[in-house]
Amino acid sequence: MTTGALRPSESLVGILRARSLTIAVAESLTGGLLVAELIAVPGASEVVLGGVIAYRTELKHSVLGVDATLLRDHGAVHPEVAAQMATGVRSALSIAAGPAHIGISSTGVAGPETQDHHPVGTVYLGFAFGTEVFTVRRQLSGNRAGIRAAAVFESITELIRLLE
Repeated sequence: MTTGALRPSESLVGILRARSLTIAVAESLTGGLLVAELIAVPGASEVVLGGVIAYRTELKHSVLGVDATLLRDHGAVHPEVAAQMATGVRSALSIAAGPAHIGISSTGVAGPETQDHHPVGTVYLGFAFGTEVFTVRRQLSGNRAGIRAAAVFESITELIRLLE
């Protein structure tokens, strides 16, 4: 039997475990696919606190603390929304040991139609780690399922890059 290279999710969970870091996930565009990919990895329970699927815009405010004025003025597809989702999920999923070390988020347009004047495939990923918050914009292509899967891949590989 030949063993192949690790999947990005396996690599990420390994990095988090080695560094004793926890992660919380806030998803809109990916609708649970990102946290599902992470928890498919054996040992993920040591590092993955959980996920919030804030698909409706109102939940981004009420559960994750995204500024209501930002959402009203710019909609859910915006880099600052991704940043605030990543920051908010760390607190929303706090445990006795405190908030997650890392918050990660996804928001965007999977299609089939534009949203808030953003073309299909526009994705914003948010990363909150300590006091640092990063956002990344991606313009992905493909059908709805392909865009969502690519957003999961991009989220994981970008976080690996940030942690290296």
